[in-house]
Amino acid sequence: MTMIKRKTDKKAGKAERRAPYHHGDLREALIAATRRLVMERGAENFTLADACRVAGVTTAAPYRHFRSKQEVLEEIASRGFEELRVRAMTVIAEKGPGTLEAIVAMGQAYVAFALNETAVFRLMFGQEPSLKKAEHVAGTGQDCFSHLIEQIALYCQRNRVRGDALEIALRLWTFVHGAASLQIDQDYLVIAPDLDVNRLIADATPGLLGAAPRSRKR
Repeated sequence: MTMIKRKTDKKAGKAERRAPYHHGDLREALIAATRRLVMERGAENFTLADACRVAGVTTAAPYRHFRSKQEVLEEIASRGFEELRVRAMTVIAEKGPGTLEAIVAMGQAYVAFALNETAVFRLMFGQEPSLKKAEHVAGTGQDCFSHLIEQIALYCQRNRVRGDALEIALRLWTFVHGAASLQIDQDYLVIAPDLDVNRLIADATPGLLGAAPRSRKR
């Protein structure tokens, strides 16, 4: 009996060492491993098998949850948009819905996300064009942008600023996304090495929102 027990214990020990994740965590382990490789190597420079090795699972394991590497990348891009939306909601809660301060902070949070999560940011915006066609990626991207439109519409309503909220949102997004891209590629360093991008966003946002708030009639 003792010998049988020892053999069983050894087998159990080996099983524990082989399983780096708990039951039910496989999907999240694969997503985390793939995101890590995206950040370290770029989306095009690794395979799904590489992600399996990082996650510590067999190469057959992903197919329980994902049909291909593309599907894992889609999930990462979708979560990137969701993270961006959460960051926007956080600053809105701090600064106040529909305020100039909140809209400025949203732009600054966008650039901060681009700098802190550059590989994911590039994945979300064009590095892999086919990702944009995925329904859930497009959906979370639209939700994220709709949040900006809502804040601008509220700002315009409260301050009697005329203009189409979608058009103004596109104007702001174009500016902030361009600033984020220039910052990532270090292009500002060539022309204006001491530039404060957060200050630039704060200074430009009122003009991009449209005319100055109209005075209320007495």
